[in-house]
Amino acid sequence: MDTNEPGRVSGKLPADVPTDVPTEVPAGNRLHASGRWAAAAGVVAVAAGVVAGELAAALVSPALSPMTGVGGAVIDAVPPAVKDWAVSVFGTADKLALLVGMGLAMAGLAALAGLLEWRRRFAGFAVIAVFGAAGLAAVLGRAQATGNAVVLPLLAAGIGILALRWLMSRLREWSTAGQAPETQPGPGRRRFLQALGGSAVFAAVGGALAVALRGAAAGVSEFRSKLALPAAVSPAPPVPAGAGLGLDGISPLVTPNRDFYRIDTALTVPAVDPDSWVLRVTGMVERDIELDFATLLSKPMTERHVTIACVSNEVGGDLIGNALWLGWPVRELLALAGPQNGADMVLSRSKDGWTAGTPLEALTDTRDALIAVGMNGEPLPLEHGFPVRLVVPGLYGYVSATKWLTELKVTRFADDVGYWTPRGWSERGPIKTSSRIDVPRSGRPMRAGTVAFGGVAWAQHTGIGTVELRVNRGAWQTAELAPGISRDTWYQWQLSLPLTPGQYEVQVRATDLNGVPQIEKASRVAPDGATGFHTIRVDVTP
Repeated sequence: MDTNEPGRVSGKLPADVPTDVPTEVPAGNRLHASGRWAAAAGVVAVAAGVVAGELAAALVSPALSPMTGVGGAVIDAVPPAVKDWAVSVFGTADKLALLVGMGLAMAGLAALAGLLEWRRRFAGFAVIAVFGAAGLAAVLGRAQATGNAVVLPLLAAGIGILALRWLMSRLREWSTAGQAPETQPGPGRRRFLQALGGSAVFAAVGGALAVALRGAAAGVSEFRSKLALPAAVSPAPPVPAGAGLGLDGISPLVTPNRDFYRIDTALTVPAVDPDSWVLRVTGMVERDIELDFATLLSKPMTERHVTIACVSNEVGGDLIGNALWLGWPVRELLALAGPQNGADMVLSRSKDGWTAGTPLEALTDTRDALIAVGMNGEPLPLEHGFPVRLVVPGLYGYVSATKWLTELKVTRFADDVGYWTPRGWSERGPIKTSSRIDVPRSGRPMRAGTVAFGGVAWAQHTGIGTVELRVNRGAWQTAELAPGISRDTWYQWQLSLPLTPGQYEVQVRATDLNGVPQIEKASRVAPDGATGFHTIRVDVTP
């Protein structure tokens, strides 16, 4: 034969040489290409294991799964500064961001497991085993941990290892046949791709099924949709005339449920069956009490407008809302239990294990602290604590607003701590007087002339006396203050100012009914709430 180019031979092949034999691929290229498929096998195998664990959780441990256990552990371990950053960046989508981040991290480690297993047997299995151990530790650390929940991370890891072993055996069959991706089809390639595709389909379909099965929330939602709330024995006072200013863009006087902020540590919304729900009063009391949902609904209900806020709310932030709440006064339940001398705190516990330490005084004085069952004329939304939550005027949510409430333990600050106190937050969280400019939006160009400013101000459990604005650090000008619904709600305000073309800095401050102005010095949200004047920039054009 004549050789025309290196590696290329002219002429015809002998008749006895089969033409359907795959061309040999250089070993380096084969290893490189197979490594990519090994990484894909690792991702699919781990996904199959995770889905199997979530499916099993839907059947035997709906309150706690490996994923929610790990997610809860991550939330617990995150330093307060990182938590504040996440809330400031993602707002109420912080849970979704966490889930996406967890998924990406798991995918990366799963791909690494596939690569390691391809290069050294059992190395990838060890990575998945670490997954399982981490999941087990996370589940054991949750308040909802049960015997059923404990075995689920081990089950997930075991299925992940078996799936990876199966996929690796198929990939090695393909590789030892001298083939690599993008070469001619062969039986080894076909078997591997069938195994990979089948596992991926299982992960996708199983994941969707797990979501559906774990949607015990669907049944709870149906119960909620049919629930008729009792009428209030003590209805809310009527909203004063003029409380709503009607200024376009200003926060509504009452925040719709769909727009109400949600900040909590629950990775997934707990589905609490009202038929089995029980509230226990324990600790330093003369008598322990258990209260079921039907009994709670039979109690004389109080209805009040109350503004609640998250301690993570930055100056000018939107982690605050006002709603009409329906519930039984906490002081009446605690009076039945009889707090003992020396008690000064109530540790409330959520279905998901979260706790808040509330001053006993705030739950037994004349303020309208409620064991709430209704929000804006309907049963509590699931994400806002259905069937029962706490609402305490005047305190940030981290020390008061326990959702999915299951226990009230009368105790002492010296003996118990709530969830956030060991993480650098103060024991007591009185809401600080503050104000916000809603309109115009900072940086939005405005035409010269009269510019309408408006927003809200709050000093829960004290009330707002005046709201003032100043432009470019000039003299304070008093705004029109609408009558508040009560001292436990925010107030709307407005002020129109003539502005010529230019750039302006506008600040707002509020003073409470006791004559105490809000704090001017800027401080971060930790450890007990942000301070400072909300400041915006206004660009006025001709």
